[in-house]
Amino acid sequence: MSAPLLAIEGATKRFSVAGREVLALADVTLDIAPGECHAVVGESGSGKSTLGGLILGLFPPTAGGLRFKGEPLPARRPLALKRAIQLIQQNPLSALNARRSVGQSIRLSLDVHGIGQRSGRSERVAELLGEVGLPPDYARRTPRGLSGGERQRIAIARALACRPELLVLDEPTSSLDVLVQARVLELLMRMRRQHGLTYLFITHDLAVVRGVADRVSVFQKGRLVETGTVSAIFDSPRTDYTRRLIAAIPVVSAEEAALRDRFRSPDLRDEEATE
Repeated sequence: MSAPLLAIEGATKRFSVAGREVLALADVTLDIAPGECHAVVGESGSGKSTLGGLILGLFPPTAGGLRFKGEPLPARRPLALKRAIQLIQQNPLSALNARRSVGQSIRLSLDVHGIGQRSGRSERVAELLGEVGLPPDYARRTPRGLSGGERQRIAIARALACRPELLVLDEPTSSLDVLVQARVLELLMRMRRQHGLTYLFITHDLAVVRGVADRVSVFQKGRLVETGTVSAIFDSPRTDYTRRLIAAIPVVSAEEAALRDRFRSPDLRDEEATE
């Protein structure tokens, strides 16, 4: 088995909120393998985004640590590590500078990290737009004039410009309607294959996870409650909490209805039958 790309070793994070200490993450140990899509799921407040913040270096762990390619991830990240670990946010409009054109936003990554020759960077911007399914003339447009799906494609293009190894995807499709969400997910999976990317996919939506992830880690109140392959988590969940999450998946097929009913209580099924 290959060494993990990212190793999280007993990571704990406490925040001070209104004069009291809040435990956001408790002694989490987790490995992310090269090339995999590893989903992190749980309800709001489960610690998912705190984990993402630690990985991105937004704040240091209170205890424990992280390793990237076998080396410790420092609290202050050098430019090379910022380039290697990129973020795609839930709301691309807030992530993109409204005063910059699309081309300027994408090119900024190339300029900051010194990628390619200066004379060829405009051409590279056009290539990146093409990779995410947008025409080159979008480089002259501004984010506010675009749809949510188009903005997210631009956010993906900007992240790809850095030639990253790990992408932290923080609810990347939750603000999109169903059809646009499907297209963006398809794009993300294609980019993963083409560029050999590793994804940490943070989401509350288990229906999405089932279609894109290789492994799943379930968080509850800052604690990692179970980790396994997608099939293991969905077919044989070990905890009641995971069973409840699966039972709450919106049903769109007979197969998913059967899966949901396996983990719903008899009382709830009886109530639905009498409605």
